[in-house]
Amino acid sequence: MAPLQLTSLIDDLLDDLSRPGMPWQLGAIAACALFGWLAAFAVRLWWNRRRGAEGSLLHTGVESFTRVVAPLLVVGLLYLSTYLLALNRFHTNIVRVAIPVFWSLVVIRLVFYLLRRVFARRGQLGEAIVTFEKVFALVVWAAVAMYITGMWPDIFDFLDSITLKYGKGRNDFVTLFDILQGVTSVAVLLMLALWAGTALEERLMGMHALHSSLRVALARVSRAVLIVSAVLVSLHLVHIDLTVLSVFGGALGVGLGLGMQRIASNYVSGFIILIERSLSIGDMISVDKYAGKVTQINTRYTVLQGLDGVETVLPNEMLISGPVLNQTLSMRAVRASTKLTVAYGSDLEQVMPLLAAQAVGTPRVLEAPAPGVSLSRFALEGYELDLGFWIGDPENGQGGVVSEINKKIYALVQSGDIKLAIPSLDTRLLDAHIASVVARITQTSAS
Repeated sequence: MAPLQLTSLIDDLLDDLSRPGMPWQLGAIAACALFGWLAAFAVRLWWNRRRGAEGSLLHTGVESFTRVVAPLLVVGLLYLSTYLLALNRFHTNIVRVAIPVFWSLVVIRLVFYLLRRVFARRGQLGEAIVTFEKVFALVVWAAVAMYITGMWPDIFDFLDSITLKYGKGRNDFVTLFDILQGVTSVAVLLMLALWAGTALEERLMGMHALHSSLRVALARVSRAVLIVSAVLVSLHLVHIDLTVLSVFGGALGVGLGLGMQRIASNYVSGFIILIERSLSIGDMISVDKYAGKVTQINTRYTVLQGLDGVETVLPNEMLISGPVLNQTLSMRAVRASTKLTVAYGSDLEQVMPLLAAQAVGTPRVLEAPAPGVSLSRFALEGYELDLGFWIGDPENGQGGVVSEINKKIYALVQSGDIKLAIPSLDTRLLDAHIASVVARITQTSAS
């Protein structure tokens, strides 16, 4: 569509009001909009029915992209309506004005879709992203208004007339329009690269046949390759010589060597962790004074979630240079225990199998290895027994299982099947001391 001048646009619209083809144009716009949105809604229903309630990542992405499909279908139908109306010798000025309006909806919703796919954390958008969406929508609508009124050629000429010098040669200058074009191309390609990296990462994380660390490593490397490729392609599109990056790369190397040693070390440590698989997502580890489940392994840091829900961000260098206690490195099962002291005189041949039977059948307790009871030591009050058992989900903690088994042991104590040891206190020395004090007081009173 060629840019329309404001005066000619108003004249054409006023001229169309007096022509019999006006209802056809308005009806065509309404029909195209209605059919486009109904078709997109039907596609969404069909996809939901096909995928069911799986809730897969692909299902979520396709359902979100249908919001872009609706105005895109409307644009295609409007182009078809323009062609059909022209065949019947009807004017199409109003339809031609509606086309860029719906094109703007396509651009806005497509950008919103990409932003939310890339930057939304746990389904929530930050305030910066929401503000950017509002500003971007306002800019797009302003651009559409300028396009319809025919102001674009004047703006392009103005931007192309402003030049900036960047070298000593006669041709070493760049226009403001070239700068804006370069920034736009870089932003678009980077956004597409981030979107492709996010989609690939979601795809890789869904491939459970691969080890979790290998999936994370492939996702990080693929995203880095896509971003670097997007930057190189965008620089080539704006005619920037890539050889200038050699100087920048040397300066960056010196900077990493002098001022960013720890950051570079954390990045290298992150890739080492992912490649050698010393840690995996879901492992229960203890590092220094921190303990919990590994929820994220990023290239610079690892997120550790404690049993109380508090998350700790650990630099990857800390997981490489120091000792790490990994409870689930080679096997998922871990041993838990509860201790109690039974009174002397108890029949251990009966008490120990009875205690072991309390752990059998308790939720989360594994059948193999079987629970067992051992005699730890002879305490002053009685026999100290240790009831040990194995659980297969240490990330859910041990307190709940231990509590359930202690409740069963409490029932045995209440029924008299087990007699707990009661600490005894020898008061003979105290009685003698009290008696001497009383005798002294009596003698003092008598004298």
